[in-house]
Amino acid sequence: MFARFMSLSSTVLLLSACSSGPISHKNTAGFSEEGGASYYADKYQGRTTASGEPFNQNAMTAAHKRLPFGTRVRVTNLDNEKSVIVRVNDRGPFVRGRVIDLSKAAFQRIANTRVGVVDVEVEVIGR
Repeated sequence: MFARFMSLSSTVLLLSACSSGPISHKNTAGFSEEGGASYYADKYQGRTTASGEPFNQNAMTAAHKRLPFGTRVRVTNLDNEKSVIVRVNDRGPFVRGRVIDLSKAAFQRIANTRVGVVDVEVEVIGR
């Protein structure tokens, strides 16, 4: 019986850790993750982001699935160690394996846009 309880408890803990809901500002300290980074296509220039502001390819902004709007993150290209600081103002990316979408200007600071997708580390640095 105890083993069954422990198995169930472990499953609940694992599922809660994999939650895909938003992260509160209180819980962003120390948040980091690795995955793919891409950049917005030009057709999104001027369109309204999920935060309500118009998208600007020249701004240092990004889309993240769960981090609160206004969160500042350092995005580091794992291949060349170049990094950029961006502010989350949109939701996405919605492609498996990608953890952040950057404006074109931000992406160009860490990689050549011809590459399209790079492996990065995303670290919350503040609000």
